[in-house]
Amino acid sequence: MSAWLPTAPCTPEDCVADPSPVAGGARQVLRAVGGATVLLTGVALAPAVQACCGPALRQRLVRRWALLLLASLGVRVRVGPVPAAEGGVLVVSNHVSWLDIPLIAAVGPGRMLAKSEVRGWPVLGPLTVRLGTLFIDRDRLRTLPRTVGEIAAALGRGERVVVFPEGSTWCGRRGGRFRPALFEAAVRAGAAVQPVRVGYRLPDGSTATVAAFVGDDGLPASLRRVVAARGLVAEVAFLPPVPAAAHEGRRALARAAQAAVLGGPTAPAVEESAGHRSLRAA
Repeated sequence: MSAWLPTAPCTPEDCVADPSPVAGGARQVLRAVGGATVLLTGVALAPAVQACCGPALRQRLVRRWALLLLASLGVRVRVGPVPAAEGGVLVVSNHVSWLDIPLIAAVGPGRMLAKSEVRGWPVLGPLTVRLGTLFIDRDRLRTLPRTVGEIAAALGRGERVVVFPEGSTWCGRRGGRFRPALFEAAVRAGAAVQPVRVGYRLPDGSTATVAAFVGDDGLPASLRRVVAARGLVAEVAFLPPVPAAAHEGRRALARAAQAAVLGGPTAPAVEESAGHRSLRAA
């Protein structure tokens, strides 16, 4: 367990169900190959995109790449209305799966905050660095103020920064307390906090845990469940922004964002693709 981030009680054995219904074997192989192809293409093109494209075009390309990655893995995306945000915005979301990252990027790309270990991952590590990811060392508490300062500086420059303040992944049936430390960045920058709720459902509308990435679950096992699932739907709802100035400090701000994300029913959603049309999975 890290110095300041909690671990969720969710485990693969207790919380994660096998996919049902199941896609055919050939389709599973196609999804795995397609997902790997899209991912590697993104890695190969990232340096050129970073060097040659302006911020607006980069965001559009990242959004379309993320949508294509999700579609190649057999995941259909539904998204509600996305508020028009101006200036620096701290996007805060509940955390269920590694799929949350491309899911949010497909709707509202921004600089992600990731654990420092991700920087050393093969393939994904170089891609996250090129995409401007900020990193946090979860085992060294003394580095936290520096991370908060980096986020505050990015917000002050008008950038969008995406964080998962629960500090751990949950199965999707329940969530954890939003840790207040990272909200200090929004307080310092006077930035709005954009709550986002993500979730995964089966074709019958019930909550799907196949996408959850919890406990000691391995990425290969989680990936196998995702590509094997038939009709998996990922939902993302952008909720009304919470102004930092309207709350007394980071703890009150964290409580307000947590209530928005984890309290109340899921916002109505419409099916999404590049251009807000239906995105049918492979």
